[in-house]
Amino acid sequence: MIHAYELHGSHIVLDINSGSVHVTDPVAFYAITHWGITRGELAAQFPGEDLDGLFEDIQALIDNGKLFAPEIKLPPASLAIPTIKALCLHVSHTCNLACDYCFAQAGKYHGEEALMPFETGRRALDFLIENSGGHRNLEVDFFGGEPLMNWQVVKDLVAYARDKEKEAGKNFRFTLTTNGVLVDDEVIEFANREMANVVLSLDGRKEVHDRLRRTVNGRGSYDLVVSKFQEFAKARGERNYYIRGTFTHFNPDFTRDLYHMAELGFHSLSMEPVVCAAESEYALTTEDIESIKDEYEKLALEMAKRKNQPDEFSFYHYNIDLKHGPCIHKRAAGCGSGRDYLAVTPAGELYPCHQFVGEPAFCMGDVWRGVTRPDLRGAFSCMLNDRPECRECWAKYYCAGGCAANAYHASGDIRGVYAAGCEMFRKRMECAVWLAVQ
Repeated sequence: MIHAYELHGSHIVLDINSGSVHVTDPVAFYAITHWGITRGELAAQFPGEDLDGLFEDIQALIDNGKLFAPEIKLPPASLAIPTIKALCLHVSHTCNLACDYCFAQAGKYHGEEALMPFETGRRALDFLIENSGGHRNLEVDFFGGEPLMNWQVVKDLVAYARDKEKEAGKNFRFTLTTNGVLVDDEVIEFANREMANVVLSLDGRKEVHDRLRRTVNGRGSYDLVVSKFQEFAKARGERNYYIRGTFTHFNPDFTRDLYHMAELGFHSLSMEPVVCAAESEYALTTEDIESIKDEYEKLALEMAKRKNQPDEFSFYHYNIDLKHGPCIHKRAAGCGSGRDYLAVTPAGELYPCHQFVGEPAFCMGDVWRGVTRPDLRGAFSCMLNDRPECRECWAKYYCAGGCAANAYHASGDIRGVYAAGCEMFRKRMECAVWLAVQ
C-alpha cells in the first residue's frame, strides 16, 4: 500500500508498510502511482524527459522492501495483563473555571466534586511500581479538574515518589496540566524542578479564549493566565512544556491563534479539535472540517518559512521522526490507554484513560485490588485488527486506530470511527511529513 500526494509543490510517496518516505519529481511520481506502465506509455505522458534508470531505480526500491512492501501481520488482541508504565492521577475533580466545552463537566466527571487524599495517591504510586515490570521510567500526569486546587497533595506525592525511586529502581517523570489560574512563583519553581513536562491551557486570541474558557462567575480567564504562562515558559528555559488549546466552530481559523501564541513568546504549541455532541453550538461542522484542512496546510507552510528563524515554533502534531520513530508493533499499539496507561480517580478507581473517567462501564478496578476487568484490557489491544476502515487507511500506522475515547463518544463503540477526526488526522500527517522533508 502506498499513499501519494502533492503539497506545496512537493511530490511525496509514502510506503505504508515499510514506513519509507520518497520525495520524487513529477515523472517518478507518475510512474510509481501508475506502476505497471510501460516505458513507451510514460514517454508519451512526459515527452522529452530522460527516463534512463527510472524503472530500475523504482524496481530496486521494491526489491529492497521500501516501496509496495508486503502487508504486515499484526499480533492478535491479547487478554494477558501487560505491565503498566504510566498513570494519569486525577488529584482534583473540581475546577476554578467552567469551560463550556469541558469533557469533564467542570472537572466533576459526571459525579461530585472531590480531591484525591494523599493516601490514595500514595497507593496509586505503589500500584504503579508493583505493576511496572521491567519498565524503569514511569510517567505520572497530575490532572483534573484543576490539579493546583490540590497542590499540597501534588507536592507530597512527588516527594514520596522521589523517596521510592532508588529503592524500587525506577525513575519517575511527572507532568502537570493546569489552566493557570493558581500559578504562582512557588508553582513555577517546583514544577520547573520536578516536572518533566508542563501543559498550559490557552486557546489563543483573547476573544477566542474568553468565549469558552470562563471562570465560575462567567468572566473570561485570558487576562488571569497569560502573563503567568509567559513567566512560566520563560523560567522553564529548555525544559519541555506545551501551550495547549482547543479550537471549535467559533475559530476554525485556529492558525491565527497559534500565531498569537507565538507572538506571546511561546514556542511549543498544540491545538486540538473540540470533541463534543454534534448539536453543540461550538461543534465542528462539515464545512469547518474542509476549512480546517486548509488551515493545516497553511500552518505547515508558515512553519517552513520560520524554520531556524527567531520566531520559529513547534506544533505537537507535526513532531514526527521519519528515521528513528517507533517500531511497527508500537505504532500498531497506539497510546496504550487501557493497557500500559491508566487513569486514577480521587477515590482510587482505575479507568482506561482520563476521557473514560465517570463512565461506569469502563471502570477497570482500583489501586487496592488492581485490574479486575482484564476483558477491557483486551478490548483496547491492537484495534487495527478489528476496524475495516483502519485496514484500508494509509495513515493506520501513524494513528494506530486513533483515540478510542473519541471513537466511543462519536459512535458509542471504542471500535467505532470518528470520521471527522480521521479526516483531520490524515491531513495533519500529510503536512507533518511534508514539513519533515523540507
